[in-house]
Amino acid sequence: MTKFTVNNRPVQYRMDPNTPLLWALRDASNLTGTKYGCGTGDCGACMVEVDGEAIRSCLVTIGEMEGRFVTTIEALSRDRNHPVQQAWAAENVPQCGFCQSGMIMAAAVLLKKNANPSNDDIDAAILNICRCGTYPRIREAIQRAARAARGDGMLSAAPPPGIDPADATRTVPALTPKE
Repeated sequence: MTKFTVNNRPVQYRMDPNTPLLWALRDASNLTGTKYGCGTGDCGACMVEVDGEAIRSCLVTIGEMEGRFVTTIEALSRDRNHPVQQAWAAENVPQCGFCQSGMIMAAAVLLKKNANPSNDDIDAAILNICRCGTYPRIREAIQRAARAARGDGMLSAAPPPGIDPADATRTVPALTPKE
């Protein structure tokens, strides 16, 4: 039985220790924000944080995770208020959305290590593949999140999907019962 911590909770997987971490997270823990992309570690859709490092979860086994701390996109922020998530929405990064959780996790790890990354630092750290080619917006979102985290910029929370930003900020009059 393999024991480690996922999203600040101790877990024990009764699975073959050679099971890729990706499948333990998705199938046994129902943490489906970590995506299966290529299965060869090339795309980065399955990126998670392991002990402060961005790791492609399709390339490591649960046996290798024994005693370690794993963070998935689900635990980055329950209410989408992490600076990277807010910058992602503010810069309109998502298109198809497939690579987003892995990109966001890689960016969050980068910003933990480097509060003021250059574009070269971002390019070196974010090796994930975006099928839609939104790399310029990804780079700008990471820069924006870095500024916000340093206190150099402001981020406002993005409204939930499907809600027009104008509708999210308007005041709704209180309902009064009819007589």
